[in-house]
Amino acid sequence: MKKRAHFLLALLLLTGSVAQAQQPQQTQQTQVKQDPVIQNIIKQATENSHLQKLGHELMDGIGPRLVGTPQMEQAANWAVDKYKSWGIDARTQKYGEWRGWERGITHIDMVHPRVKSLEGMQLAWSPATPSKGVTAEVITMPDFADSVAFQRWLPSVKGKFVMISMNQPSGRPEYNWKEFATEKSFENMKKERDAQNEAYRKRISATGKTSRTLPVALENAGAAGIIMSNWSSGFGVNKIFSAYTKKIPTVDIALEDYGMLHRLAENGSKPRIKVVADSKHAKKPVPTFNTIAEIKGSEKPDEYVILSAHFDSWDGGTGATDNGTGTILMMEVMRILKEVYPNPKRTILVGHWGSEEQGLNGSRAFVEDNPEIVKNTQAVFNQDNGTGRVANISGQGFLHSYDYMGRWLNAVPREITRDIETSFPGMPGGGGSDHASFVAKDVPAFMLSSLSWSYGNYTWHTNRDTYDKIVFDDVRSNVILTAILAYMASEEPELVSRERSVMPLNPRTGEPMSWPQARPATRKGGLD
Repeated sequence: MKKRAHFLLALLLLTGSVAQAQQPQQTQQTQVKQDPVIQNIIKQATENSHLQKLGHELMDGIGPRLVGTPQMEQAANWAVDKYKSWGIDARTQKYGEWRGWERGITHIDMVHPRVKSLEGMQLAWSPATPSKGVTAEVITMPDFADSVAFQRWLPSVKGKFVMISMNQPSGRPEYNWKEFATEKSFENMKKERDAQNEAYRKRISATGKTSRTLPVALENAGAAGIIMSNWSSGFGVNKIFSAYTKKIPTVDIALEDYGMLHRLAENGSKPRIKVVADSKHAKKPVPTFNTIAEIKGSEKPDEYVILSAHFDSWDGGTGATDNGTGTILMMEVMRILKEVYPNPKRTILVGHWGSEEQGLNGSRAFVEDNPEIVKNTQAVFNQDNGTGRVANISGQGFLHSYDYMGRWLNAVPREITRDIETSFPGMPGGGGSDHASFVAKDVPAFMLSSLSWSYGNYTWHTNRDTYDKIVFDDVRSNVILTAILAYMASEEPELVSRERSVMPLNPRTGEPMSWPQARPATRKGGLD
């Protein structure tokens, strides 16, 4: 009985201390619920969303935004006009030049041993074919003993399309095998795939060339064109990157059609294809730029809260989840803040960065060219990796990030933050997205990382990254989150601490890890 009395007393004391600890948080939550700016952010985002219209105009109307293309310039002009229509000052800010190129129509047809239209497209910056196209036999690469054997074989490619990707043993993604196959069958498939991957790696290595230099060697030997298939481990998805040839076309063909051509060639059927690739190269490099918009601060106009999203994309699809969703998210946040918070304490600036896909060039150029803004930036909120609702936020190595980010997040409705995992102080981002350009300059810059929605396989840099993959409910949730974070950061009485946390030891060297170093932007790209 005595023990039970002690237990009840301890429980009452603990309950009291917990209640006291919760009281400030509950008080803040009550204040948040009564904050008219936050209430109006939520109301605008849920009852007057512009996301679907913005997404349609950008992804369907303008399309992909490869650096150096007319579409990138068209998208920038569209964004500037949109901001101005909302009463927000906007401009483009040139930082360099890039190889100019414009994608045209691609037709790929097998004409022997039977007629079949094939699914595929030219890679970015691929040279065009003559207007009537190129028709030639398709060949595969044999195994080579060494680079000397490769050099002896090279003359045989003249006038032929050369297949340089491994023929996949199965077009079914692994999750599909796992669901339906027997355990033995599944293991056999994985062993076969791994063995083929290793054998093909050795085949390419024996040439003495890399994925970049092999197409050039084949081009110099007189090949009619290069055929690739960069499968993304999902039904119907290939990753579409850039060509390395300067005179002959490089095309990517879907796994199913690539496999058919490969088997026909390997079995002596001598398949022939016709490729018509219409593209235009600019006579001289074209400007590269960032698109900037800002709502001027009323009390501290020379201090900044930055919203960050890269504007460019690869062009196999329309760049919907990489990074169209990040783009329209930040545009919608700016529209709402202009409506409900038109006189922020600090200037709220949005940066739609150019050429992120080629090395964070737009954001790196911005931090180089705008040192006074960087010096006086309160926080950066960056969104990039897909359409999903935000699921992870790291403190990026800033020692006191828990203090201010914790308070700012506490202002966001619980139905949005309850599933967000946070790590404070976390580790600084060294690359991967544009927040890293600011972290390297000691600016508290936070990546708002999203739920996957099969991003890596199905939409990241693929031919299927299109409007229909956008999950607008999740993007709308991210709008509310980001708008409230920007509002709270703007209202913060003073600039927050930039103190770094002590970096952990590198397990391989035993030495402390280094804070990421700022890297220069590529100011003239795509020309070599």
